[in-house]
Amino acid sequence: MPEIRVAIVGVGNSASALVQGVQYYKDAMEETTVPGLMHVKFGPYHIRDVKFVAAFEVNKDKIGKDLSQAIFTAPNCCAKFADVPNLGVKVTGGPIFDGVADHMKKVFNVYKNEVNPEHVAEVLKKTKAEILINYLPVGSRNATRFYAQAAIDAGCAMINCMPEFIASDATWSRKFEEKALPIAGDDIKSQLGATILHRVIARLAVDRGVIIDETYQLNLGGDTDFLNMTVEERLKTKRISKTEAVTSMVPYDLPTRIGPSDYVPFLGNKKICYLWLKGRKFGDRPLTISAKLEVEDSPNSAGVVIDLIRAVKIALDRKIGGALLSISSYAFKHPPIQVPDTTARQAVEEFIQGKRER
Repeated sequence: MPEIRVAIVGVGNSASALVQGVQYYKDAMEETTVPGLMHVKFGPYHIRDVKFVAAFEVNKDKIGKDLSQAIFTAPNCCAKFADVPNLGVKVTGGPIFDGVADHMKKVFNVYKNEVNPEHVAEVLKKTKAEILINYLPVGSRNATRFYAQAAIDAGCAMINCMPEFIASDATWSRKFEEKALPIAGDDIKSQLGATILHRVIARLAVDRGVIIDETYQLNLGGDTDFLNMTVEERLKTKRISKTEAVTSMVPYDLPTRIGPSDYVPFLGNKKICYLWLKGRKFGDRPLTISAKLEVEDSPNSAGVVIDLIRAVKIALDRKIGGALLSISSYAFKHPPIQVPDTTARQAVEEFIQGKRER
């Protein structure tokens, strides 16, 4: 039976949705359609082939627990939609670096004694992990780079779900390529989230000849992700990532404001997006578009990550190192190359079929 051995950094809401999703769809028939997945069987790999073998955290209430328990431990608030059996994966303490902002230390219940950083690569090697998924909080610049290097040292591919630029950075991409290890990133797109909706509307306006004069996207949420992002200094790359994802669809400069706007505790894992676009159509007559999107945030990206895991495993099988361009353009806000989403999806299909190298 094929197997994809996966390690996770950050056992938060996104990890909870991912682990639950693999369990929820483990018996899905190949010919069925699963919402949020490109394919039940992605190349040679089924959803159930994903096996979690390691996890790293800094919350002392999660460290030492089986991953199946840690994903439901506070402050996680992702809805429970699957019963997850004991996975035999003990959550390990990881180094903190800048992974926890000062205002988040109490919320995350951070343990006091940091582990030896060399421990991370040792765990990855011991568990024979093949792919490391980065779910660190926004603003974790140094911590993300540490885990990227640990993945390289341990011979692991990497999926960078956070807005710290690794796959889209030529230096880091080259490091992975030199070790024949694939890297996919950066900053995960949801199945149908604020950024993908904004991209589609902007692209539609451009394709129909509308001149876009200005646009904004305001996002509200109530989980720890949004609480973390109340500190603007941690948002630099997040704003770049989300803004470039939209403006790359428009062939001229325009005023934009895109990104997290407020933390509303009672929203929990719900995310609300307010999107507005102002433009001009024929005769310079005004046009405005307003949209509101409400989603459960964490499950909205879990299916995309399941596809990513299997795409990266295919690259490992084919000994392809460095940035994976097709799946990165399809699945991330800040990939090495920005292309329209329909173009990216077709490129992924060609990658699966072996018609495209990366």
